[in-house]
Parts: sequence; C-alpha cells; structure tokens
Amino acid sequence: MGDWGTVPELVRWSAKRYADGEAVVDGRTRITYAELGARVDRSAAACIASGVRTGDRVAVWAPNSLDWIVAALGAVSAGAVLVPLNTRFKGAEAADVLRRSGARLLFVTGTFLGTSYVASLRRAAGEGTEAPGTGTRGPLPGLPELTDAVVLSEDAPPEFRTWKDFLAGGEGVSGEEVRSREAELSADSLSDIVYTSGTTGRPKGAMITHGQTLRAYDIWADLAGLRATDRYLIVNPFFHTFGYKAGVIACLTRGATMIPQPVFNVETALANIAAERVSVLPGPPALHQSLLDHPSRDAHDLSALRLVVTGAAVVPLLLVERLRGELGVETVLTAYGLSEASGVVTMCRRGDDPALIASTSGRAIPGTELRVVDASGAPAPTGEAGEILVRGFNVMRGYYGDTGATAETISPDGWLRTGDVGVLDGSGNLRITDRIKDMFIVGGFNAYPAEIEQLLALHPEVREAAVIGVPDARLGEVGKAYVVRRPGSPLTADDLIAWSRREMANYKVPRAVEFVPELPRNASGKVMKGELRGRGRGGEGRGLY
Repeated sequence: MGDWGTVPELVRWSAKRYADGEAVVDGRTRITYAELGARVDRSAAACIASGVRTGDRVAVWAPNSLDWIVAALGAVSAGAVLVPLNTRFKGAEAADVLRRSGARLLFVTGTFLGTSYVASLRRAAGEGTEAPGTGTRGPLPGLPELTDAVVLSEDAPPEFRTWKDFLAGGEGVSGEEVRSREAELSADSLSDIVYTSGTTGRPKGAMITHGQTLRAYDIWADLAGLRATDRYLIVNPFFHTFGYKAGVIACLTRGATMIPQPVFNVETALANIAAERVSVLPGPPALHQSLLDHPSRDAHDLSALRLVVTGAAVVPLLLVERLRGELGVETVLTAYGLSEASGVVTMCRRGDDPALIASTSGRAIPGTELRVVDASGAPAPTGEAGEILVRGFNVMRGYYGDTGATAETISPDGWLRTGDVGVLDGSGNLRITDRIKDMFIVGGFNAYPAEIEQLLALHPEVREAAVIGVPDARLGEVGKAYVVRRPGSPLTADDLIAWSRREMANYKVPRAVEFVPELPRNASGKVMKGELRGRGRGGEGRGLY
C-alpha cells in the first residue's frame, strides 16, 4: 500500500508519483496525473469557498466524465462526504436521497440522454428565488439543507451556478487552506455514503471510510494485477462502487489511465478500445457478451485487452473461454461484493481454472472472513446453501441516519448479513445461488421489487402490485409485475409500462405486466413470491433501453 491514509493523500501522492503519466482521457481532453492533481486542488478550493465544511455531504448526479472525477475528488479533498446519485434516477428519487443525506452541495449534469436533470429536480423539489449563498434559502425550497447547486456545463438557471463560475469562486482560497482542510481527515473519517435500496424499498446509505476504501481497492488492484501502463475503459457508472472505486480509486493507486464512458454503447466501446489501446475492461457479463457478439467486432483492433473483471450475475463458462480464446484476454476474473462491504468481498485469483472462475466468485479478499449459515444461524456444511455473512475491515460503519436498519444488518460481533444465499466449497470459493432480498439484476443494475412495488402503487388505478425478476437473454433478468387494478379501471399493461418509464429509472420499469384479481398470499398475509416466480419463468419481451 502506498503512503496514503485518505483519498486526498492518494490524489497528491499519485500526482507526484505518476506526474507525467496520462491520467484521464475524456473525448479530446487529455490530462496528466500532475494536471489532475491541480484540477482537484482547484475544485477543493471552490468547495471551501462555497462553505463546505468537514463532514458535510456533497452529492454528484452526473454520468461518467472528467468533471465528475474532479468534482467528486475535490469535494472529498475539502473534507466532504461524497454522495453519488444514480443517473437513472428520476427527479423525485434524486430529491429523496438529497433530502435524507442532508446534502449541502450538489453537482448535477445538464442534459443527459435527452433529459434535463435540473428541470426534473426543480419539478420534484421546487424552484428557488435566490442565488446560492445570498440568503438562508437554497436553490430548491424542497431541499432546505441544499445551499448550493452547480451544473457541470456552460449554462445554468439563475439559482444554480455553472461549473466555470463555481471554480472561479475558489480563486481566493490558498493552497495552505486546502492542505489544512485535508489534514483534518484521517483513515477513520467517512469518505462516502452509497445509497442502496433494500427490501423495504427505502434507500439506505452505506457509510464507508477513507481507510476502508483505500485498503479495499489497493487489494483489488493487486489481485487484478492493475499496473501503470494500463488503459482502463470505465463503463461501470461512477455512482456505483464498481465504477468509482474499482475504477477511479484503483487507477489512482497504480497510475493507470482512466477513460470514462458516460453510457454503454457497443460501437463506442469498440471504437474506444481500438483507438485508445484499452487494456482493462471490467463490467457485467452482458457488456462483454455484447462486445463478442457485435457484427463489426473484427473491424476493430482489440488486441490490447488483457484484463477483464466481471460479476453481478452468473458468468457462463463459454464467455470466459471466448474472452480468452477469441480476444486473447490474458486475465478474466470474477468477483462478488456489495455496497455495505465497500463493494468487494471475494475475488478469483489470477491463474485460477476457467471453470472455477465461471462457476464461483472466488475467495474472500485478505482481511475478510466469510461464513455461510443456515436459518438458525449455525454454519452450513460445505457445499450446502445458506445466507452469506461477511466480517472484516471492509464492512460499512452503518447506514446513515438509520440505527435500526444497521442493528438488523450488522451483528454485535461485526458480522454483516448480506441477504444473499451462497455455497462455499472446500477451498473457500463462493458460489452465489439466490437472493434472500428478492433482488434481481437488470443489465448490471440492482433492482429491488419492494421499491418498484411502492412506485407502482402510486398509480391512481393500481390497488397493489408484486414484482419478480424473470430471465432475459440480453439483460440477464428484467421485472415482471403482477398487478391488481382498482375496480372498473381500464388500465392496460402498455399504459402502466409507459407511466412507469416516466416515473422511475429505466432498469426498474417492469418489462411485462400481468393483471390478476388478487395476489397469492400465505396465512400471515405475505405475498407468496415463490408462486409468482413459478408463473413468471420464461417470459421475454422487448428491451427497455
């Protein structure tokens, strides 16, 4: 591990250690590690000038870009706790996380994928009447603790600021002030709060420290074999641990070049891999499958690819073999993690057999214990399924502002209940078999039925709904909703799907809707999801994206 205990120390260290190395390539913009360090300093100074204090929460709601990296690292260097927001959120979903995290400052993209994030947030949280910093009222009345909002573009409404104006505001803050602020942090200080939905449908914020983040992704980089000569295409979204930490933080530890891609598009990825000589490409299996199967794949030079890290779903052995055989990828690894455990729990090791890599998520990373237990909490025999428990340095400090949920999730002796079901073999390799939480994964995005069910219940013609995941050839799984309409309602499946697309992130939108007179329930009144899964298998339809 390098000579750093906090994220700003890592940024400063990498700026010196890899000064002339290319740090980020974003379109036509190319900057070195020394230049990245200078930009982060400037961003930190602007955060201090805007009134950010140590421990304040600062949110970023934007796609992968150089500006995201600079804004986030600048905020953390100013002592703030980063709150990344899912770019698939609608305005109300983003406003909810901003409100409950008590975010003081927000960095938000302009228009992305045809949607104005500023407009959607204004609709959800109201419009302000005073410019940032001019009074007690912030830019959005519905978010009273949010006192400043910055649009990462050249244009912004009057109550928001542009990125250029925000950075200019920090010109009066000296380098000494920035260093002094950084010095207030320690390895035990919170570095970020990653919000992840649970079975209650209410997003919960996993609190992770600087020390946990740096130790976890120093290990990740070591096990993956990441190095300074690598060129890393970061398609995994920065709002997710897989993108920000296994991407940005890991690259900072090794001096690799970051190439952020704002949205996954096969043609763009192929072009980037060829033009930039990309050597590292982590992502869900569906991403790699789409690259392999693209008709114009052979028109691109993909020979520089040497490292693939995947997970989030079952990985077919054929996929591992094709990556190695057809593309000549030297190292293909699988891994398992969750936000509550800093994003990484197990990893395969270089040199593992392809069959092992495809059938398991590897072994516990150093400093982490893994246990599989039965319903009574007793250790399950080797080869038998049970709930996965994790204990180690990577387990979160708890859920932000939710001591009850924290107590339910982390035992007094430090074991984290993951809610996932798995099997351990005799060598400690973990195979994920099911999800206690009923979560399903849509193209790499975690979808939580209870959250989707709550959103569907907001429709005036829906009495109740139950959602399950069903297989999909392209995305792995998609949602299917069983819905009970209100009496006399003419609501159709197409109507409800169209409404859902307006009201929730695309990956949450049910692919299919089946209307039923009532939902199957057991004696205690709980919906029997197992019966619905029996009905729902095999239903495939058109894509969501």
